[in-house]
Amino acid sequence: MSERKHMMNIQLDCGVDALEDILDILETESPNPNTANIDELPIEEILRKINEEDKKVPLAIEKAIPGIAKVVEKTVEAVENGGKVIYMGAGTSGRVAFVDAVETVPTFSAPEGLFFPLIAGGKEALSRSLENVEDLEEEGANDLVEIAKVSSKDVVIGITASGRTPYVKGGLVKAKEVGATAVLIANVSKPALEKYADITVKIVTGPEVITGSTRMKAGTSQKMVLNMISTATMIKVGKVYKNYMVDLQVLNLKLKKRATRMISEVTGVSREEAEEFLEKADLKPKLAILMILSGKSKEECEGTLKKTEKIREALKILQTEGDDK
Repeated sequence: MSERKHMMNIQLDCGVDALEDILDILETESPNPNTANIDELPIEEILRKINEEDKKVPLAIEKAIPGIAKVVEKTVEAVENGGKVIYMGAGTSGRVAFVDAVETVPTFSAPEGLFFPLIAGGKEALSRSLENVEDLEEEGANDLVEIAKVSSKDVVIGITASGRTPYVKGGLVKAKEVGATAVLIANVSKPALEKYADITVKIVTGPEVITGSTRMKAGTSQKMVLNMISTATMIKVGKVYKNYMVDLQVLNLKLKKRATRMISEVTGVSREEAEEFLEKADLKPKLAILMILSGKSKEECEGTLKKTEKIREALKILQTEGDDK
């Protein structure tokens, strides 16, 4: 028997009764009275029931916004001080984390690993279900140290619908040991892991359409909240101007067209002129926009963007330097 399986069997042998007691009181595990007869309904009615339940997700998130704002304050601080944001989860929570983290790279030109996802069971768990690995608390701590290389500058965000996943617990405990900020995102009102977190975000999405299937409302809410955290973080560190993703990576013809249109809309120049400036700026939309809005050379604008990533601040610096001459 492998060490991993042995550890899991010890945990299960010692805690089956306790686990059953916990599951009995979790909102995410409760039967949903609104869908009690869903197996008898025609297809369109099944879809309406699912849609009705999904409508509850944004309302649950709305109640959690003050807590999410506290998380973003910490993630912005981490990014601006050379740290990173580490997501940790098992099953759906881990897969949702990977989707959000990976997309920050092309959307915002975020450095690879700035948003760092960890999933119980490793990358194999992205493409197939490995349900047993979520019970391995030590693996959470080990992955955080050995794979994510956690430091005191980082923010570690543990994501668990039930609020009790051992893999996430291991990560949160280790995060606090090294001085990182520990955040818990859960879908229950009384998450067992709250005591291990500096900040807890509770998104109480209630019973699922199919009892216990937290890939549904709980998973949807996690995706939405992680989108909010990463997007708001990137906005505050200067990756967005107005409501445009000005650090977009131009990796193909479609993205080049999108960047050209964006430059034109932000600055008011023609599409043709926008494309010319994009080429002059080595396909960097932010640099092209700053060159157009400031009227300064590529070299001056590049130097200013090394001082600040925020276009509004960069424009003020270039204006001040122009006034001083």
